[in-house]
Amino acid sequence: MKSFPENLQGVLFDLDGTLLDSAADLYSALKAQCHELQVAAPPYAMVREVVSRGSRAILRCAFPGLDDAGVMALVPRYLELYQSMLAQHTHPFDGINDLLSAIEAQGLAWGIVTNKPGFLTDELVECIGWAPRAAAVVSGDTLPVKKPDPAPVLLACERAGLDPRRCVFVGDDQRDVLAGNAAGMYSVAVRWGYLDGSNPHEWGADLVVDHPDELTRRLKVAA
Repeated sequence: MKSFPENLQGVLFDLDGTLLDSAADLYSALKAQCHELQVAAPPYAMVREVVSRGSRAILRCAFPGLDDAGVMALVPRYLELYQSMLAQHTHPFDGINDLLSAIEAQGLAWGIVTNKPGFLTDELVECIGWAPRAAAVVSGDTLPVKKPDPAPVLLACERAGLDPRRCVFVGDDQRDVLAGNAAGMYSVAVRWGYLDGSNPHEWGADLVVDHPDELTRRLKVAA
């Protein structure tokens, strides 16, 4: 495990399940698609658990018998439905707004690295009011690769003018930890996200936290 970086410059975050609780809107889009195709919608709890794995994992909850090609064929309509109800019920997790404000008060930068498609990421970040505040936003299609590859994380650091060795990467999925570690950053796994049924203590993170307030204290910033 790495030591917490000295002379911290910034913090990068995953989006869904880390900064934002977006599961309700993602589930609503799935329910709408199930209605169109006359298929019973799966339970919300099943869908919420896999949100961090993206649209294909969400669709598999409702269409478990489809092969990869069949699931991919459903993705464009699912994303269209999701965009139509984007940010209706999505909101920052408890303590996130205070954490971001505290980071900014210390003169540190923060940004977002997500596997979500760019057209959805940009609109959602704008709706939440974070577009003018984030030093960098890198989406799942910004580069040919996405997390757990470290390239998107390193690109966010480059755009924000940050040294990865003096930054923290925070996420609710093992892919976030793998990407942060590979980029040479201090990695933090959060327990308030969707987790995909796994144990964050087994992901190889440098730190695991239960609430944003713990991260605020660890970053030595005051809300």
